[in-house]
Amino acid sequence: MSISLPRKLLAEFLGTYILIFSGTGAVVVDQVSGGALTHLGVGLTWGLIVMVMIYTFGDVSGAHMNPAVSIGFTVAGRFPIKELAPYISAQTAGAFAASLTLRLLFPHNRLLGATIPAGSDMQSFVLEAILTGILMLVVLNISHGAQEKGITAGIAVGATIGLEAIFAGPVCGASMNPARSLAPALVSGNLEHLWIYLTAPIIGALVAIPIFRFIRGNIPVK
Repeated sequence: MSISLPRKLLAEFLGTYILIFSGTGAVVVDQVSGGALTHLGVGLTWGLIVMVMIYTFGDVSGAHMNPAVSIGFTVAGRFPIKELAPYISAQTAGAFAASLTLRLLFPHNRLLGATIPAGSDMQSFVLEAILTGILMLVVLNISHGAQEKGITAGIAVGATIGLEAIFAGPVCGASMNPARSLAPALVSGNLEHLWIYLTAPIIGALVAIPIFRFIRGNIPVK
């Protein structure tokens, strides 16, 4: 059964909203509670909510929830270019709605979960590109076309994001998602390092495509 574009866009909006509300919300709650959630808890929150959203919306929209992933699928020839701009718009709108919700709930929080480098800008840029490249390799290998759906898809992608958030989060924020960084940065007014998180994930996703093609060759993706 063919799924209409408006239904796909609603799924991307809701999926991204829930993702950003839960993930950046975990960061905010950890801050306002004096570290009750812990860094490990924040990383697990990101991984678990991605897994849940893939199982929830994967068979509707593919559960991209990330402009870098949608761009990667498009360049890889798995996603129609005519749907790319609407997908990115829905993802961005969902992320902004989530950050605005958190602003209403936590009006005194300064960052709202914005990604800020702990070291140099270049260190975080390289880390973000590598992290997103790893994520895109995983996504390309476990997806069918542009659909992140299946028994193992949610576990694989969620585990990848959770692991990367746990080990790299303290250094670069482990965004891997332009919409995830754009929304809290604009809503909270922390724009200084935003360029890193808008460009590095896209570069990382694009670099993963020729690597995937070379490694897979003629081996079909199951």
